[in-house]
Amino acid sequence: MALHKENILIVDDDIGILELLTRRLKDLNFHVFKAISVKEAVFILKDTPIDLLITDIQMPEVDGVQLLKFANEHYPNMPKLVVTGYPSVDGALEVVKSGAMDYLTKPFTKEELKTAVDRALSQGRKTDKPSSSATKIRVDAHFKEMVGESVAFDQVKTIVDRVKNNRATVLINGESGTGKELVARAIHYSGKYAKKPFVAVNCGAIPENLQEAELFGYTKGAFTGADQNRDGFFQAASGGTLFLDEIGTASLDVQTKLLRALQEKEITKVGSRTVEKIELRIVAATNVDLVEEIRKKNFREDLYYRLTVVEINVPPLRDRKSDIPLLVDKFLQKYGIEYRDRFVRIDPDALNILERYDWPGNIRELENVIQRAVIMADGHISIKDLPDYLKYEIQFPEDELIPLKEMEKRYIQKVLAHTEGNKTKAAEILQITRKTLRDKLD
Repeated sequence: MALHKENILIVDDDIGILELLTRRLKDLNFHVFKAISVKEAVFILKDTPIDLLITDIQMPEVDGVQLLKFANEHYPNMPKLVVTGYPSVDGALEVVKSGAMDYLTKPFTKEELKTAVDRALSQGRKTDKPSSSATKIRVDAHFKEMVGESVAFDQVKTIVDRVKNNRATVLINGESGTGKELVARAIHYSGKYAKKPFVAVNCGAIPENLQEAELFGYTKGAFTGADQNRDGFFQAASGGTLFLDEIGTASLDVQTKLLRALQEKEITKVGSRTVEKIELRIVAATNVDLVEEIRKKNFREDLYYRLTVVEINVPPLRDRKSDIPLLVDKFLQKYGIEYRDRFVRIDPDALNILERYDWPGNIRELENVIQRAVIMADGHISIKDLPDYLKYEIQFPEDELIPLKEMEKRYIQKVLAHTEGNKTKAAEILQITRKTLRDKLD
């Protein structure tokens, strides 16, 4: 069976139907994305190039017709297919007016689904205009997700723009939480291979004894438990991009085979002697110093040079603090819509605290803080909605060594400033009695 390259988004609040459609479409070799609500579907459409939208009509809160109208306005060249259990003439007319190409009634057979999907995709290919602004929005979605205007981050975006349309091997360096996978996705989805597969693999999450089999595949009987032939991640990413996160955790044996794959553009399954040619792009990422790992003989030097045809260094958030307001705005919009059905504001004082903090957990930590704050806030985010460790963080220059009493004094002053001089509240925060606080102030 020929391998389909199209991405299909299914939207249905019925989990059973969602899973059934997913299985059937995957059997037909489509790449499937799922959403149980219109809200979730909108996020996926903004983040991922989708070739066909399949949606139910009857859904709680926002129905499928509204989703079709949104998709028709923002992605007019994307074909749309409606699957519903409530067939009617009026419903069919409304669906057609909303831009859907076909109307499939539950229950339906696998063959009926295949026919409807093929027909919708075929019609979509005829009307697709690669130069249209809507298509450009879909293709560039991941590039636009790289939020930031700082000089440090502009350098990252410049390199991404240079490599997006070729198959040069890329190594992305950066601390945990800086958004290395986001950069890898931007390279793939903003370039000419956007409709090919993007496969992300966390090497650190695969047990060392299974790394080779997971990456390159295996044959039946190759080892205990190998009861069938199976392709690996390399075959799954054929024609597209294979993202190898935490590449520094790969075993030395796997590193040897990765080197051969890069040099010869071929792989061999575990238990097989047959060589398979591969055509894809490798993007690797690490949060450790690979040069130091080479010195410790934990990483192959020749593989390192093969991986660093192009190198991207993603700066930590503390080195691009001017981007914090933009990132906060992005997360406020994302989680405001998800939890509050609207955009959530943040007070300038609270934003100022976020801008002063050094963010050892980088963008991932910032996103978690904003997500929590949106849930906890009433209407808008103020200082009280931030975690305590942020509210009472004291920043000292790295070369400033001060007595413990001076540090304590500054901390108490900071807490008192926050409570606007309320000693009872300050004592509660400091977890001391009001008398002890008074003695310290004296």
